[in-house]
Amino acid sequence: MEKQKSPSDLEKLREDIILRKDPTRLAVAVCVSTGCEALGVQKVLEAFNGEIKKQGLEGKVDIKETGCLGFCEKGPRIVIYPEEIYYFQVKAKDVPEIVTKTLINNEIIERLLYSDPNTGKKSRFLSEVPFYKHQNRLLLESNSKINPKRIEDYLAIGGYEALEKALFRMTPEDIIQEIKVSKLRGRGGGGFPTHIKWKSSRDAIGDPKYVIVNCDEGDPGAFMNRALMEGNPHSILEGLMIGAYAIGSDEGFIYVRQEYPLAVENMKNAILQAEELGLLGENILGSGFNFKVTIHRGAGAFVSGESSALMTALEGKVGEPKPKYVHTSEKGVWDKPSTLNNVETWANIPLIIVKGANWFASIGTEGSKGTKIFALAGKVNNTGLVEVPFGISLRDIIYKIGGGILDGKKFKGVQTGGPSGGVIPEQHIDSPVDFDELKKLGSMMGSGGLIVMDEDTCMVELARYFVNFLSDESCGKCTPCREGLKQALIILKGIVTGKGKNEDIDKLYKIAEVTSVASLCALGLTSANPLLTTLRYFKNEYEAHINEKRCPALFCKDLISYYIDPKKCQACTICQRNCLVDAINGAPMKIHIIDQSKCIKCGNCYNVCPSRFEAVKKISGEPVPPPISEEKRLIKRVTKENQQ
Repeated sequence: MEKQKSPSDLEKLREDIILRKDPTRLAVAVCVSTGCEALGVQKVLEAFNGEIKKQGLEGKVDIKETGCLGFCEKGPRIVIYPEEIYYFQVKAKDVPEIVTKTLINNEIIERLLYSDPNTGKKSRFLSEVPFYKHQNRLLLESNSKINPKRIEDYLAIGGYEALEKALFRMTPEDIIQEIKVSKLRGRGGGGFPTHIKWKSSRDAIGDPKYVIVNCDEGDPGAFMNRALMEGNPHSILEGLMIGAYAIGSDEGFIYVRQEYPLAVENMKNAILQAEELGLLGENILGSGFNFKVTIHRGAGAFVSGESSALMTALEGKVGEPKPKYVHTSEKGVWDKPSTLNNVETWANIPLIIVKGANWFASIGTEGSKGTKIFALAGKVNNTGLVEVPFGISLRDIIYKIGGGILDGKKFKGVQTGGPSGGVIPEQHIDSPVDFDELKKLGSMMGSGGLIVMDEDTCMVELARYFVNFLSDESCGKCTPCREGLKQALIILKGIVTGKGKNEDIDKLYKIAEVTSVASLCALGLTSANPLLTTLRYFKNEYEAHINEKRCPALFCKDLISYYIDPKKCQACTICQRNCLVDAINGAPMKIHIIDQSKCIKCGNCYNVCPSRFEAVKKISGEPVPPPISEEKRLIKRVTKENQQ
């Protein structure tokens, strides 16, 4: 394709692409995201290509490779057009049947449809699947419609219309005003109003000015930004270019963490294609606007997700944060005005410019507009990426979209905002999800991690886990974060191992107070959230660990014991055969006993004991029944009986 020299050239190209598309043509869209790669989607693709050739369908059926479709645990997922039939958990062995029955004979394969785990109802259409039914997929929906490696697909759904409108029908001031009216807030965690950041950079003294995409995304289990980069890279590039024009920048950077090779590949490809079409580079569409962009691969440090640390890394230095009294919008990369937003924020820009600020502002709550993508994970039936309007309740996300708690267990809490977020307990499950409401509860939006916990989760251990993560990821530059997290971790380790002291809770409060006001960057300032929310809502668990040497959730290894109830033991020997250290004495038709002096508390015996017996018990804070002296007597007796 030739370079597009004007808006009319671009529009003609778009019309030609749409005219060449046959809406009745058979096509199979296959998710090839990183998640589905891990589930074997390449074998599915190979099977489709081979079977289509075998059955003489070459040239009659298109195979379209797409980005993440969200319902990750049900992948690989395919969509068959034009009927839009959705098949889940497709394997290579299913492909011959799909080609023969569905592509050739237009028959539905019932077993590949979504099946409701509660009712057994099959869903042929996506709108019927509960996971998708309650979402508002402004950003993620395009992933199923385009091949991220083909700019033609993006143009066909209106791609770069927003750029053309911004360059030829709006001034930079108009664009910033439109973003202001939309009330778009940054999706990277802090929720800072986007228009303020943009205007600050535009008004700042100094050239050149830079625009930056933050795709560091260091929260464990979070992959919202990765999914957008892998599935629709042009939307991010278009948003970045509009922002650059509004701010007065002619150069941008895309910072991507090292662990995202497919995101980097698709982003590089998008840049090359945009350059070839004249949508990126010198004199874009004859507007006089010049823009170039460079991809920078990060080293994977969690702290580099912080804006000033990321900019330091872009300069080729160690990713360490700078004091916040120096605004990066005025002195950022190489001390030049720099505007940084995360992937999701940039991807919203084209939608706002094309559909209007009022449309965007009509979605969400008063203080939080639009939608937010969450990585739903943990003890919930349906996991994956969900995109919901601000204002939806936690209950609706967990139960309507997530399908409720695994194994019918009781909901206990949900961690929002990643490692620096907080735990929200059951009594606040009906709270609306937006920037301000989550902050009131002691948590935060963060980049969008959302981890559901059930009754078996120990909140003290959870706090220890996240504090340990944050301590490891601290850059060590400031004392409150470096030493505060280290000391909090020592105290928490003592509590979960039964060595906690009465004064430990007060010490944790004091450490949290100091880190939350005296740390240099957001990592340290928010690191107290896991501590403060678990203390606020689950203080009784801390007290049980310290005063009773008991873990109410029966999780902390040093505070639990396993024993076999002699009244329920059926002498099946399953537990004995699965014991890693030969700590179980017994034989067929003989009573089984766990030798506590040998037991390493791995839980194998508890996990393998047939549920119909429930003979192996897990307890905490109580003497192991029967009493130790009696147990020794029984061990001797059982050993003697076994020898006989």
